[in-house]
Amino acid sequence: MASYPGVRALAFDLFGTILDLGGSLKPFITAFLKDQQASASPDRFWDQWRARQRIEQFQDTLLMLGHSGYLETVRRALVYTLGLNGIQASPEAIRNLMDAWPKLSPFPDTLPGLERLKGRYTLAILSNGDPHFLDHLVKNRVQWRFDAVISVSPIGAFKPHPAVYRRAAGILGLEMGECMMVSSNSFDIVGARACGYKGAFVNRYALPYDDSPYRPHVTVRDFAELADALL
Repeated sequence: MASYPGVRALAFDLFGTILDLGGSLKPFITAFLKDQQASASPDRFWDQWRARQRIEQFQDTLLMLGHSGYLETVRRALVYTLGLNGIQASPEAIRNLMDAWPKLSPFPDTLPGLERLKGRYTLAILSNGDPHFLDHLVKNRVQWRFDAVISVSPIGAFKPHPAVYRRAAGILGLEMGECMMVSSNSFDIVGARACGYKGAFVNRYALPYDDSPYRPHVTVRDFAELADALL
């Protein structure tokens, strides 16, 4: 008997949940900083870049000036982080570092966990990524056949906008309570739970959860623990 018998679909965040952003990008960041003769720590630079990207996404959604797309918010966040660290990089150097993003790799526990969950649930991607970028990453980097790959782009807003979760449930042909959001980003769980989803917080980074009444139904460290909890 499954722990959550009402759940029929798992909607997975991609960036930071399935794909190991820091582990994939830090070697490129290290080489970039060395080329720039910058003293910034690669770990700190990545933390600043990632944090700023979330601000760029929230700002993009709130301003409602037209959806910029995932990689554009990544680029803007990079430019901000360069300024924060007093690094003056050429447009070519910025493009070269951005070229690392299509080379993202999944966490090693991802595919074994998905294999265990396959058949019991509909498995979907629900991501802030642009459709063509998601297609590349899922096909060539994750190399897993999901039942659906859903981008926020048609909504024109990033998660945690409620329309993102509502549209995804509609695409899957399910009530929102029949969907569970699986994410390492706590804001994603908060947004999904506020819309009526169940929530599974994959706390890969040992971070505190938001001060919110919208709590996850399950908190795990990785996909092995996720499968244990959901099967």
